[in-house]
Amino acid sequence: MSARLKPRLGTLLVVATTVLLCARALPAQAIGQGFELERAGQYDQAAAIYLATLRAEPTNLSALLGLERVLPPINRLGELLPAAQRAAAASPSNVALRGVLLRTYVTLNEPDSGRAVALRWAAAAPGDEAPYREWAMALEDAHRHGQARDVLLLGRRALGRPSAFGIELAELSQLSGDWEGAAREWAAALTDAPVQLPNAASALAEAPDAQRERIARLLTGGTPSTLTRRLAGELLLNWGQPLRAWAVFEPSVATPSADAAFAARRFADLAGARSTPDARRARALALARYADLAPEVGGAAARARADAARAFIEAGDRVAARAVLERVAQDSNAPPDAQRLAQRAVVEALIEGGQRNEAAQQLATNARLSPDDRASLRLQLVRARIAAGELDRADTELARDSSVEALALQGWIALYRGRLREAQRLFLAAGPYAGDQRDAVDRTTMVALLQRVPDDSFPELGSALSLLARGDSLRAVAALRLAAARLATGESGGGGRPDLLLLAGRVAARLDTLQQGTALALFDEVVSTGGQGAAAPAAELEWARLLERRAQTAEAIRHLEHLILTYPGSAVVPEARRELERAKGAIPRS
Repeated sequence: MSARLKPRLGTLLVVATTVLLCARALPAQAIGQGFELERAGQYDQAAAIYLATLRAEPTNLSALLGLERVLPPINRLGELLPAAQRAAAASPSNVALRGVLLRTYVTLNEPDSGRAVALRWAAAAPGDEAPYREWAMALEDAHRHGQARDVLLLGRRALGRPSAFGIELAELSQLSGDWEGAAREWAAALTDAPVQLPNAASALAEAPDAQRERIARLLTGGTPSTLTRRLAGELLLNWGQPLRAWAVFEPSVATPSADAAFAARRFADLAGARSTPDARRARALALARYADLAPEVGGAAARARADAARAFIEAGDRVAARAVLERVAQDSNAPPDAQRLAQRAVVEALIEGGQRNEAAQQLATNARLSPDDRASLRLQLVRARIAAGELDRADTELARDSSVEALALQGWIALYRGRLREAQRLFLAAGPYAGDQRDAVDRTTMVALLQRVPDDSFPELGSALSLLARGDSLRAVAALRLAAARLATGESGGGGRPDLLLLAGRVAARLDTLQQGTALALFDEVVSTGGQGAAAPAAELEWARLLERRAQTAEAIRHLEHLILTYPGSAVVPEARRELERAKGAIPRS
């Protein structure tokens, strides 16, 4: 080769390579332009670009899919058919191109042609679900649900697998209102696809109330499989039958395995999302089972038992809680965090079960309790003793505690002994941060009441408030009325009397019909004799609310209007206005 030809040949090669690369880039660039036009809603222009691309490259899948999107909105889908036919003929083994052609025939309502494409595809790929699934999906998109179901059943028979297309058939059954059929298909599908259990439970949970018992009987009849039991258990839990759900679910986690442990934990978490007593108990039972399935190595089982014990306590089953806790407490190999939780929970269970002396003994002798747990448990025990009226024992428990929480509790002890000024001083010293928000609100409310009662010492009032704290509402109402009467006849000139009567009325209003009548009389007395103090408008507001609950709406409205006009500066007027609007129907009742 001459030296003059070599440079020219090199230049030609560069040019040829560049042209080839540009030729390859042009379709991709055109598809990008078409997509941007499509996004802008310019479907005619996008279709023109996609069609031009297919004239140059008949099997370009992106262009075919683009036409499949843009032609229907402009009523030109028929133009896709010849393009899809050319593509499928040019590459007969390309399943994506077959899919486009099949969908196009179905959408254009050419069932025979669509059927021929699907069956040729199935014959070329025996054992493959794709031809039948694609065919059925196209029919479903065209809202021909019955035909889609027939196609899936045809595919099931052709493949010889009874569980094939179970999920698709379940969804179609659900669309047609055949919930039992949907449940049957979901249960069968779980055999090959256990990971679909959450989806199955979520789908079937939407069944109408009238269908739910039939579904439950279907899934639990005979000898259901492990996965079917779990599906039924989750459904019953969703439908508000947690204990029945656990009874159905429990056999599915009887045999120890990692899968059973995961399932038990999942059931416990699902039950924990519900707040009913039965749901709390179902959660506790599931956690206890999970504890038996969890590995002992690393303390997982001990931690699970501690969680289960807490769940039993929350469910009100202290006997079961103690049985679980004792296993942890006696396990010297349990990790420190599980041991600590168990020791604490044992004492909490004793306190909540009314075994206060036994709890005190544990606090005094159990060396495995941490100092922080011992301090907080002692405060819990003091609260329990105060609520039970054991004021001397509570005082003794607090003897060496100078925390703000202890000051607040000492305030309640002083109050129930009738030492009003001492209680007020202790409440103010404790401040707003002792205990939780509700504790702070209770103390603030009590300080406001004590400021209206002039006596430094008032044992009768302390006794009445102690009865109220112990839940003896009926006797508390009577005791508060007697305390109010004593104020009326004492040297205080009746100071604080309306406030005590208001409190008595509020307590009585929460009781039976007879006591509600007493509450109405008490509110009437406060409004009549309370003067311009804060008690009178507050009593009239409570009076109106009670009348509303008793369906005496017209009377309630009259009292609310009277309150707003008579006490325009009262702090309860905004509440009264809302109640008035609600009584008149302007605000929906919550």
